[in-house]
Amino acid sequence: MINRRDLLLSASALAGAGALPRAAWSQDAPRRGGVLTVHMLSEQRILNPALRASTGVYVITSKMIEGLVDLDAAGKPAPVLATAWDAAPDGKTITFRLRQGVTWHDGKPFTAADVQYSAMELWKTQLNYSTQLQQYLTAVETPDEHTAVFRYSQPMPLDLLLRALCDLGYVVPKHVFAGTNVLENPANTAPVGTGPFKFVQYERGQYVTAERNPNYWQPGEPLLDRVVWRFITDPAAAAAALETGQAQVSSYNALSLADLDRLKDDRRFTVSTRGLEANAFNNTLEFNHRRKELADVRVRRAIAHSIDVPFFLENFLYGQGKPATGPIPSSSPAFYPEGARQPYPFDKARAEALLDEAGYRRGAGGIRFSLRLVPLMNGEDVPLLATFIQQSLQNVGIRVEIVNLDIAGALSTIYRDWNFDIATGWHQYRGDPAVSTTVWYRSGSPKGAPWTNQWGWQSDRVDQLTDRAAAELDPAKRKALYAEWTAAVNEEFPIWMITERQFYSATSKRLRNDHNTPRWPSASWHDTWLAPA
Repeated sequence: MINRRDLLLSASALAGAGALPRAAWSQDAPRRGGVLTVHMLSEQRILNPALRASTGVYVITSKMIEGLVDLDAAGKPAPVLATAWDAAPDGKTITFRLRQGVTWHDGKPFTAADVQYSAMELWKTQLNYSTQLQQYLTAVETPDEHTAVFRYSQPMPLDLLLRALCDLGYVVPKHVFAGTNVLENPANTAPVGTGPFKFVQYERGQYVTAERNPNYWQPGEPLLDRVVWRFITDPAAAAAALETGQAQVSSYNALSLADLDRLKDDRRFTVSTRGLEANAFNNTLEFNHRRKELADVRVRRAIAHSIDVPFFLENFLYGQGKPATGPIPSSSPAFYPEGARQPYPFDKARAEALLDEAGYRRGAGGIRFSLRLVPLMNGEDVPLLATFIQQSLQNVGIRVEIVNLDIAGALSTIYRDWNFDIATGWHQYRGDPAVSTTVWYRSGSPKGAPWTNQWGWQSDRVDQLTDRAAAELDPAKRKALYAEWTAAVNEEFPIWMITERQFYSATSKRLRNDHNTPRWPSASWHDTWLAPA
C-alpha cells in the first residue's frame, strides 16, 4: 500500500522543479498606510487578466486592472466600471452603462471604446475560457462614451454573462494595445489600469510591486500605501515569511497542507475557506487522445478505476475534499445534477480487465505500455497526486515517467505543444459551467489557450449540448441540459475531474476588511487595511 511518507519523499523532488460595498470586518477604525505583502507560490510571467484567465494572474492584476463587475459580499454581481445593465427579452442585446470620471493610470480617460476593444479584440479572440463564452458576440456598439451595447447572434443569459465577467471581463486601455502585437505588448508585464493600485515593478522570479493610485475613482481609497507580491516557491520559506511577519496573506492553497493544518491553531492567523467560495476546484487528469492507447475510452476508464481517490484524499490531503462526480461541483446547486455519483470508482480488477479487453496485456516485466505525465504545479497536492498516479498505474502495468517543468513551461508543453501523454493540475469552477468548465470539453479553442480542450478529442454531442445550455434563458431548462451534458462527458470521459475541493487562505489577523467577498483574493482590495503590529 502506498503511504504518505513514501509519497512525500517521491514528490519533494517533483515539487522543487517547478465598486463594491465595504463589508464591516472589525469595529476598529480603518487605518491608512502600510505595505501588504502577499505570498505567491509561482509566477505565470504575464500580468494581463484580459489575456490570461487564472487566479495566479488575478491575485496580482485585479488590484491594478478592473472589470465591469465583481461579486459583492452576498455573491451577487455588483458595479465596478459598469454602473448599470439591462438585457433585451430575447437575450441578444445587453447594455452596460459605464462609470464616468474614471481615468487610466497614465491619465487618459476611460471610455466605452476601451470596453469595445477589450471585448472584441481580447475577450472574444484571445482570452482562455472567454473565446468560447463570447463566440456568438458579433459587435459591441458605443452610442456614447459611457454606454456599451453587446450584440449576440444567439441568446446570452444575463446572469451567465454577469457572473462570467467577474473573471473574464477585465478592461484594458485601447490606446495602449490597439495597433500592436497584443501578445508581445510591454503592458502585459507592466499593466496600465484604472484600479486602486498602480504598477511599479516586476522583478522576474522575485516580486511585483504596486503603489496607491492617488486618482482612484473611489474617494479616499485605497487605504494601503503599497502591495508587494513575493514569489516564494519553497514551502518552508513561505510559512516562515508569514510567521515572521514578512508576508501577511497566502491564498489559493499556496502553503503546504501541513502548514495550513498547523497554522489553523496559531492565534496570529486565520486559516479558512471564507472569501474563496466562488472558486471550487478539482484535481484533474488530462488525456492526450493523440496517443492511440488513450484514444480508447476503455483505457481512460481503466486508469480511473486504478486510482483510489478516497484513500488519497484521506491520507495525503488531510481529508480536504471528496471524489468528484463530474465537472460541476456539489457546491453549485443551481447546476449540480441530482443523484450524481463518482463515475469510475477504484476497482483494480475492473481496471485490469478493461486494459486486457482493449488489447494491452502485460508484457515483459508486467508492463502494458508507458506514459509521460506532466504536472502543472499549482500547489503541493499536484506533485503528491502525480506520484500517487505513477505508483497506482504501476500496479496495473502502466509505467509512468513524470516530467518536471515550471508552471510556464508546463502550460506551453501541454496546451501549445501538446507534448504530453497525461497531465495533472487544477480545474476551477466559477459559479456557472459556461464560465470556465465547458471550455475544457468543447472543441474550437485556439491552440495554446490554457485550461481548454487541447486534448485531440471532439464530440458533436458534447459541443451541441454545451451550446444549447449556454444559450438557454430558462434556469430550469439550463439545469436539465447541464445534467444531460454531465452524463455525456462522464460517459465519453475525455478528461477526468478527480476530486472536488475548496481553497484555503492563511491570513495574518492584522489584515482587516479581508476575505469579505466570495473571490476576495482576486478582488481589488480597495478597502483593505493593516492594523498595527
